[in-house]
Amino acid sequence: MKSNKIADGIFQLGANINNGDLFEGLWPIPDGVSLNSYIVKGEKTALIDLVDDWDNAPNNLLNQLDQIDIELESIDYIVLNHLEPDHTGWIKGFLEKTKDVVIVTSPKGEKMLRALFSYQGEVLVVNDGDELDLGGQKLTFYHIPFVHWPETMVTFHKESGVLFSCDAFGSYGALGNEVFDDQISEEKHKFYDNESLRYYANIVAGYSLPVIKAIDKLEGLDVKVIAPSHGIIWRENPSIIIERYRKFAKYMSGEAEKEITMIVGSMYGKTKAVVSSIVKGIRSEGIPVHIFNVPEDDISFILSSAWKSKGLVIGMPTYEGKMFPPTSSVLEMFSLKHVWNKEVFRFGSYSWSGGAQRDFENKTEKLKWNCIEPLEWLGEAKEEELNSAYLQGKKLAIKVKES
Repeated sequence: MKSNKIADGIFQLGANINNGDLFEGLWPIPDGVSLNSYIVKGEKTALIDLVDDWDNAPNNLLNQLDQIDIELESIDYIVLNHLEPDHTGWIKGFLEKTKDVVIVTSPKGEKMLRALFSYQGEVLVVNDGDELDLGGQKLTFYHIPFVHWPETMVTFHKESGVLFSCDAFGSYGALGNEVFDDQISEEKHKFYDNESLRYYANIVAGYSLPVIKAIDKLEGLDVKVIAPSHGIIWRENPSIIIERYRKFAKYMSGEAEKEITMIVGSMYGKTKAVVSSIVKGIRSEGIPVHIFNVPEDDISFILSSAWKSKGLVIGMPTYEGKMFPPTSSVLEMFSLKHVWNKEVFRFGSYSWSGGAQRDFENKTEKLKWNCIEPLEWLGEAKEEELNSAYLQGKKLAIKVKES
């Protein structure tokens, strides 16, 4: 990748991760992810957010510093908006190559820095609204806790209107030669739309209330450019990604899309046998349905679809008096990420005793779900179960449509 000028004295430095690793050791990134750092140069120079020692990212950063004629040793400040290792993992290697650099972070960020990296050096702790004068360039820091860690802040350059937002307003997806929103095609915009949703659902969803608070807090700033640590830089219309994140956050409170996500686990095909009938019932009301199978489909994609869907269909057989374990695992993630306020239908077969429904109710009682009558049956589904499956699918679709 090459460095990119954003404004006078402000540059993006980027590295793409394309080695097949999982993001956070959990989420697949088949199209990679970018790690964006930024330089702000006045009389003094600040590097905003770092990279992990991951897939040659440090060398990419060093090469791009050379492109803009900045020596690593000349950097005076490194601003750490967020201490997660994808933004800080190379900090020890970075400090070994620099002289007298001052780390800038929030009060909680300082504690994490010292705990995570045993750092004993100088830290400039900045409170909400504090400024750092670089000489001809000023940076202002705003705390946005729990987006998505408690120490998180953003950095704002008032003169240019550039908001360095770190994980906020980010997306999966490696960057090509085009890094700005006004450079990429409509097809690529659709890609980043989908990948920003999956990124949000995977990484940020459980903190949607703080996201809304943060957006409301930042509304008073004259933001002209959104420069996140992952994904494209929004310079033509930053309101698109801001409002997209607001919409994603509101999905948690029930303002979701009028569509249904179906998650099906089936041991011997007995539970899966009624899926077609349910789908026909849903589609008879004109409601889109997205179908996933567990354990075959990754939770990352299931979570993304479920997060934006108003309705859920959960199908699984009874397994030793409990839910089918792969489906139970999905519901544990739904609980962790606050997949709340959904219209839900649950179905499944059993072979010698039930128990999955009781387990389902226990696991989902705090999710604020509105569940219609479940459908369970012994052995193979008969005509009666197939008819009931169609009617319950239709009933759920009507509830989604009217919600």
